[in-house]
Amino acid sequence: MAVTLEEAPWLGWILVKALMRFAFMVANNLVAISSYICYVIVLQPLRLLDSKRFWYIEGIMYKWLLGMVASWGWYAGYTVMEWGEDINAISKDEAVMLVNHQATGDVCTLMMCLQDKGLVVAQMMWLMDHIFKYTNFGIVSLIHGDFFIRQGKSHRDQQLLLLKKHLENNYRSRDRKWIVLFPEGGFLRKRRETSQAFAKKNNLPFLTHVTLPRIGATKIILSALVARQENGSPAGGDAEELDSRSKGLQWIIDTTIAYPKAEPIDIQTWILGYRKPVVTHVHYRIFPIKDIPLETDNLADWLYQRFIEKEDLLSHFYETGAFPPPKGHEEAVSREMTLSNTWIFLIQSFAFLSGYMWYNVFQYFYHCLF
Repeated sequence: MAVTLEEAPWLGWILVKALMRFAFMVANNLVAISSYICYVIVLQPLRLLDSKRFWYIEGIMYKWLLGMVASWGWYAGYTVMEWGEDINAISKDEAVMLVNHQATGDVCTLMMCLQDKGLVVAQMMWLMDHIFKYTNFGIVSLIHGDFFIRQGKSHRDQQLLLLKKHLENNYRSRDRKWIVLFPEGGFLRKRRETSQAFAKKNNLPFLTHVTLPRIGATKIILSALVARQENGSPAGGDAEELDSRSKGLQWIIDTTIAYPKAEPIDIQTWILGYRKPVVTHVHYRIFPIKDIPLETDNLADWLYQRFIEKEDLLSHFYETGAFPPPKGHEEAVSREMTLSNTWIFLIQSFAFLSGYMWYNVFQYFYHCLF
């Protein structure tokens, strides 16, 4: 498309701004990720003496790193509007987020909208495609204990066994509380055709805004983390005593991400900021674990029903620009998620000051040795 004389200055400014943002992002990553790694190495003695305190400190630094990623979108005008139930109320409990997946920007959106939910981000474990292991953030996720899952039928059984082992070795020992899972197993545009063919073959609903979820990872998580209970309710015992100890996984948060005009944001847009400001909408619905069937067939039906509901939610959103009101209400209420500019400034300043400090430390030792 030809660029008019009037559009040229605007496009020039977009290009300059994108280059400046990219340069800042590179610098930000260099100092923040390097400093995180150095702090984790120096704190290894604390890990031996007081593991819980070590993972608490590591989680706070992890949250700050995710906050920096969130700030790139925040300052580009990519904000979040939240709908449905208030997940702040369960931020101290153990929960699994089941999220629809449209683009790489979904992860950034969650990094943003969970920043103001207490220690959720610090104590969170992500399940993500193994390709992310090889990104700049991969080393951080490996240290934090996130799980990288390899897609494909040939790897499925092995990956589920690895996930089970990973949860047993890392979830409780690192004091994790929330898990983020994308049950569709890939982006909407890549899986839609296969999902619709599977639905037709198995007499399941035809979905266009989401795909049918895969069951394996959800079943492994529930079997590994749900406390031994009878039908989801504590099997006897004093209620006060039960409250004083870990109850295991307590909630599933059905999370639906919607973009205006069904145009998702990808990670390149999030970093470079060349798209005009846009509000991403996130809808939450909370289910207590006691209401979730754990048997494979019943769990599959339950998950399918959740994604059928997501389809209806998204259809309504794309038609009206808003999510439908909950049952018994006439109007849906939205909440604008905000980030504190002061807090962003402080964590960014800490990252660059830490980078400067570690540079001088290494320079000192280099001169001492050579």
